[in-house]
Amino acid sequence: MTRSVVTVSPDLGYKQIADLLVDMGVSAVPVVGDDRTVIGVVSEADLLHKVECNGADVHAGLFERRRSRRARQKAAGETARELMTSPAVTVPDGVPLTSAAQLMERHDVKRLPVLGADGGLVGIVARRDLLRRYLRTDDEIRADVIDGVLLGVLWLDPVEVDVTVADGHVTLSGSVDRRSTAQIAARLTRALDGVVGVTEDMRWGFDDTTLRHRYALDV
Repeated sequence: MTRSVVTVSPDLGYKQIADLLVDMGVSAVPVVGDDRTVIGVVSEADLLHKVECNGADVHAGLFERRRSRRARQKAAGETARELMTSPAVTVPDGVPLTSAAQLMERHDVKRLPVLGADGGLVGIVARRDLLRRYLRTDDEIRADVIDGVLLGVLWLDPVEVDVTVADGHVTLSGSVDRRSTAQIAARLTRALDGVVGVTEDMRWGFDDTTLRHRYALDV
């Protein structure tokens, strides 16, 4: 997440918010209260309602669709409190990246204010932040597989396992003693930052997974 977050107060005016977005190069800002509690988010889309509805009658008909009615209400807004989308979709600071990504997808938002243990704003995570874990070179990923997985966890001799990485896709080949070792190596590799896929093509001398399956059936 980005810890230095640009925020606005509920009473900040439309023009000041627009200027802030342009000057800071951001597309949205959290609206926070005095205790750093996030009460909403104002985005470029919220501000554009005024442009879209400029000159239109803000007193819409009774049968106007809810979305259109909400857009007209925002078009008439002049402060962050009137313009913001509320309640804001937020996440605690300990949430895994996958959960944050799923939350963005579910609510169709591009950013999530991050809350600390006291419920106050501590940062913001955007879609581009979630993609940073994949912005690693193939050499960096290969080094992580060798040092972190093969040597660090499984205590395997890197000479026995060949690790190749192409555009983030890792291929594991060579030989290990047990089939479960090959499966664990692939699973741990798949969890590394920057890995987009894993092909496990290792030979093994003993299939211990069959024994575990038989034991489970006997129990």
